[in-house]
Amino acid sequence: MASSPDRTLAFADMAPDFRGAMRRLASGVAIVVAQGAGAPVGMAATSVTSLIMDPPAILVCVNQSAGIHPCLTSGSPISVNILSRHQRDVSAAFGGAVAREKRFEVGQWSSDDHGLPMLDEAQANLACTIGNIMPFGTHSIVVAHVTAVRISAAVEPLIYQDG
Repeated sequence: MASSPDRTLAFADMAPDFRGAMRRLASGVAIVVAQGAGAPVGMAATSVTSLIMDPPAILVCVNQSAGIHPCLTSGSPISVNILSRHQRDVSAAFGGAVAREKRFEVGQWSSDDHGLPMLDEAQANLACTIGNIMPFGTHSIVVAHVTAVRISAAVEPLIYQDG
């Protein structure tokens, strides 16, 4: 049902429908990793998308209350690990099922050129450098320049849909 241009729904009225609509949008799952104070930190993300091809860049949307958020600064490296279907345990761990200090014990990890963990057997791994961070409501939009890519032969992505 479309609303007329002169009628604005209050968020409280629209929130259940908006949430329902977004639950119908399937997304790939990625683990975003940054360097924290003394140790890497990571989070599961479904809001990762390509931005441009030349030079290659991506967007990542991060809740400002997420533990990784303070580690995301312009010029800092991040790794983005696009999960394979068989890596649900990694998604769950980085989605909060495992304590932050034990998350990197789930799955097999190796290091990139910046010393950040990259998930072995992921669909793809992107080494990135943060170019810009823009606050928007409760989240920040992170623009990251891709500096290296590693891809697997198989194409079997882990998909998140309907909560």
